[in-house]
Amino acid sequence: LFPESITTEQQSLVLVKRLLAISMSCITYMRGLFPESSYGTRYLDDLCLKILREDKSCLGSLQIVKWIQGCFDALEKQYVSGVFFKFFNGVSFTEMYQFKFKYKKKVPQMDISSNHREFVAGLCSKDVKQASRLLLRALYLLMQDLGPLPNDITLSMKLLYYNDVTPKDYQPPGFKEDDRPGDMLFAGDPVNLRVGSVSTDFHLMKVRVTTEKKRVRKADSSLIQKNGPTEISHQGLDCEEEEEEEERTEINLLNLAFSQEEVVGPEKKRKVSEPEKLPLNGRK
Repeated sequence: LFPESITTEQQSLVLVKRLLAISMSCITYMRGLFPESSYGTRYLDDLCLKILREDKSCLGSLQIVKWIQGCFDALEKQYVSGVFFKFFNGVSFTEMYQFKFKYKKKVPQMDISSNHREFVAGLCSKDVKQASRLLLRALYLLMQDLGPLPNDITLSMKLLYYNDVTPKDYQPPGFKEDDRPGDMLFAGDPVNLRVGSVSTDFHLMKVRVTTEKKRVRKADSSLIQKNGPTEISHQGLDCEEEEEEEERTEINLLNLAFSQEEVVGPEKKRKVSEPEKLPLNGRK
């Protein structure tokens, strides 16, 4: 599942892409979106992973595979800062999975004893793989404990970008400019759950879930984000902004509306793109 070694930027990128693909596959499988034929089986220690594949008999799963491939393009170019994977019920969303990304630049430091420039020792591949295992296990365990979604739901995705490096006309394959940045109103009483994070010398990936409080049966209390922001907005998808936000203890449970202008100002409107929404009325 993971690269043998995770010491180069390319190996780190492969790891992050696989974590994203496996996580999205887990979400769709555990939520019963597509038939068994849409998944292959892999094992991570004692954990049985179901991974989406191109099943031509299921147009829905094919569409999600294309979405994931679009995310890969934005990750390779180091443009994407976050991915929103959302379930809609009517005009508001009822569950959301957030994947947040940060790109690191490994800088050389002087080795005083040898008077040569060399890279400082980075994160151990073994530790990175262990963090990856823990992240996937935590996501699977959380998904097992979530109550069911409403019957009639629509699945959508939003990609957010680092504006300072992303060309204005860039769109990943299968995506278009989002002309409805306000469709982030949450239905019900939300709870934010921190699933985990994986950090390499080149990438940082964080995963969170927002769902209805009544849908969480017995989640580990350590997962619940008590003092973090519950306002679902552009804040948090730049990891530096997120860290600043997490220092705040004020929680806004009433206003969950998505507002670019409120968060970053009209002169710095954040670039957002999305694919066509995917109705899931006939899921298994």
